[in-house]
Amino acid sequence: MTIVIIGSGNLATHLAQTLHQNGHQIIQVYSRQSANAKALADAVNAIPISNLKDIDSSADLYVIAVSDTAIPQVTADMPEIIKGTVVHTSGATPLDILNRFTKCGVIYPAQSISKQIEIDMTLIPIGIEANSKETFQQLMDLMEPITPGVFACNTQQRLALHVAAVLVNNFSNALFSMAQNILEREQLNFSLLRPIILETANKVQNHLPSEVQTGPASRNDLSTINKHLQFLSYSNELTEIYQHLSTFITKSRQK
Repeated sequence: MTIVIIGSGNLATHLAQTLHQNGHQIIQVYSRQSANAKALADAVNAIPISNLKDIDSSADLYVIAVSDTAIPQVTADMPEIIKGTVVHTSGATPLDILNRFTKCGVIYPAQSISKQIEIDMTLIPIGIEANSKETFQQLMDLMEPITPGVFACNTQQRLALHVAAVLVNNFSNALFSMAQNILEREQLNFSLLRPIILETANKVQNHLPSEVQTGPASRNDLSTINKHLQFLSYSNELTEIYQHLSTFITKSRQK
């Protein structure tokens, strides 16, 4: 399959390299920054472009892998004569933003991706949505040889997965950062928490989170909770977060 990659960021880089390694021909890489387009294009034997008007209109697939806020403008600036399939990779953007194209869809990897970190694409769940059965099958045929975790999902399901991913990834990392600040106030190293973080992550590989919830809120241990709140009284923000999460856990255990 001949493919144009629109974007040069984290996801664009990993997708382009993975598709290239799986025998597909990346013919162009677009980025507003010429240097970024060239860097990724060189890695996958493609032609770099920095103007959407220069897109090759004969490709089989066009992968829009840019920030959510940039998708509408990129879509609007793409040539009218494209006959291949156009997809975006966003978890929160509806499929219908691509309605101007005859064949369109979504390839959504449910993973936080960084350029600097090696990613095993075979371990990443990838949601597929399309505007027709034929396009859906085309995208499934493209991605199934890359990862066994390919699944069908509609726009609402994809948004639910994206929200859930933010909770378990972005929000949990924010909690790690809060914990780091708490320890550093008492001259303790964050590395002391790495074993328990790893243990928590390992537990949910084989159990549902609700089955392995522990801690004072799950036991409704008000004495310990109040001691924690008193300790955190130096920060209204931390106190509120602790209270809200404790209330959620306690109510969840009562259901």
